[in-house]
Amino acid sequence: MKHLISPLDLSVSELTDILNLAEDIIRDPGKYSDCCHGKKLATLFYEPSTRTRLSFEAAMLNLGGSVLGFSSADSSSAAKGETVADTIRVISGYADICAIRHPKEGAPLVASMYSEIPVINAGDGGHNHPTQTLADLLTIKILKGRLDHLTIGLCGDLKFGRTVHSLINAMVRYPGVSFVLISPEELRIPTYLREGVLKKNQIPFREVHTLEEVLPELDILYMTRVQKERFFNEEDYIRLKDTYILDSKKMALAGKDMLVLHPLPRVNEIASEVDSDPRAVYFKQAKFAVYVRMALILTMLGIKADES
Repeated sequence: MKHLISPLDLSVSELTDILNLAEDIIRDPGKYSDCCHGKKLATLFYEPSTRTRLSFEAAMLNLGGSVLGFSSADSSSAAKGETVADTIRVISGYADICAIRHPKEGAPLVASMYSEIPVINAGDGGHNHPTQTLADLLTIKILKGRLDHLTIGLCGDLKFGRTVHSLINAMVRYPGVSFVLISPEELRIPTYLREGVLKKNQIPFREVHTLEEVLPELDILYMTRVQKERFFNEEDYIRLKDTYILDSKKMALAGKDMLVLHPLPRVNEIASEVDSDPRAVYFKQAKFAVYVRMALILTMLGIKADES
């Protein structure tokens, strides 16, 4: 494996191997604590991040490696006009693997074309976020025991939500999966996903405007925030930002085994009172992200615990 730009860069078999490796790391983290000794991860974050950047750094440090990079475009030579292509050419001489987040769709793909080290897409605009998808899949696999035959509700910003786009692309390859797409008209999933992924692959789905009506039928509810940074005008954002708020009253409508996931950060789309509900697993999801990124780093560098 050279680069990870989209979830589709991983076959189902490769996904399974990474998730199984992540579970083994959870069981026996000490076995992996020195696997990346002498290796460096570069984190090139042109856009703000807490969980993704820090979990990548924690993952590499847990593996015994080291980290270098920047946390905003303003603190890099991008502020002087340097291109992504030139930056990655330079970084290729400093590090062994790179994670890049960029507000422009396709920037990590461009980086991969000029890089001499493996490039991981850590989020590009409203396009893809494949490593968040790995964390989502690991959470579902561990807590549900399967990745097939699930009804998944995706709620909120389905137009700009890169985590939603990546999760759909990954989950359509598992049998028996269906989707309920919950959003206002203005934030429906893009046509390329509706027509080119769901309909093309004959995946059952329906689009609805209210959360309450579908909660009883869901195995997974994937909440997302309405992203202010993706809107062209503040009026539209203000009008739509409070469309869906999950609270205890709504949770009472859901099945006792339904899981609530959220890629975080949340704003107010999940009331804090939901945090104590055992079905709310978004903080576990954030923790699992470290383990699955450890597994991904090892896989992309071709390192096995017994060979390190």
